[in-house]
Amino acid sequence: MQGPGEGSNAEAAQGLRIALLVPCHNEAATVAAVVEAFARSLPSARCHVFDNRSVDATAEIARASGAQVHPVALRGKGNVIRRAFADIEADVYVMADGDATYDAAAAPEMVRRLVEDGLDMVVGARVDQDPAAYRAGHRFGNRLLTRCVAMLFGDSFDDMLSGYRVFSRRYVKSFPAHAAGFEIETELAVHALQLRMPVAEVPAAYGARPQGSTSKLNTWRDGARILGTIGRLVMAERPLLFFSACAAATLLLSLLLAAPLLATYLETGLVPRFPTAILCAALVQLAAMLFGCGLVLDTVTRGRIEAKRLAYLAIPATRGHLPAAETPLGLPVAGVPVADVAVAGMPVVAPEPAPPATGEGGE
Repeated sequence: MQGPGEGSNAEAAQGLRIALLVPCHNEAATVAAVVEAFARSLPSARCHVFDNRSVDATAEIARASGAQVHPVALRGKGNVIRRAFADIEADVYVMADGDATYDAAAAPEMVRRLVEDGLDMVVGARVDQDPAAYRAGHRFGNRLLTRCVAMLFGDSFDDMLSGYRVFSRRYVKSFPAHAAGFEIETELAVHALQLRMPVAEVPAAYGARPQGSTSKLNTWRDGARILGTIGRLVMAERPLLFFSACAAATLLLSLLLAAPLLATYLETGLVPRFPTAILCAALVQLAAMLFGCGLVLDTVTRGRIEAKRLAYLAIPATRGHLPAAETPLGLPVAGVPVADVAVAGMPVVAPEPAPPATGEGGE
């Protein structure tokens, strides 16, 4: 018969299976550097490159660099992440873009934080090393969208749209993945906030794309898609708030249209504009229906959240140990010298000097 705690100790003694997920679309110029950099920082990780309909030599170069290549026919980063989360079995998942802009040296610290602190997601918060790496429009859009999500779902992130993340198995196997494109990062953040998962951010250096590599992100198009995703998530995950706001706007419009009619009625006792009066009555009824829909859908959403929570709890928590080669002590964090930063971004505290030895009778 197994004693208390023996099962968890046995699991903790096992080494962690770490999977590196690299979504790529026409990244022949950078994919080899990404695979090799993460092979140095996470030697035990298995690298999986997901080739999203590239027309260059991305797949061949990744395979020659030692990665396992998975073709994904449906275009879009969201489709790639959905396929990766479904197909790959591991205890810890590291996700990084294939454009060589993220610092692979930060990965051991992110994995350590996830495992030792019992987290479900660690986000690599971008610290740009080159002004050209993080354009002003992207920076402003990221802050705006991050604040929108914080107001609606809770404040836990400073860089919600980072493509550099580490996940637990619990997170990956409970994530529904509805998004198709770059708006997948928004869905990743909302999923963690909705289920109140323990999360953290670790600063990670963010550099410019190397020569010959082009960005697939369009500031306005993808920003609009992310805003649309936030709106759909509010409707689906916060229906009472969404439909109450719609009902309030409809009721306000009805009152604005009815005000002149009411003033005329009080003065003359007549209602000269019957079509407007009928429209006002219809808008009031519509507002009541919208509020009723919000109440019903809020109950349904609570049931969905409970089901997602039970699916999350059905997966064992991540337990294990990092190989000695991947211990992050002594590595720079996000490009900051080790003299300034140690584990988890805490300042290094120098040990107190030993008191000088004194002989007998000395002062």
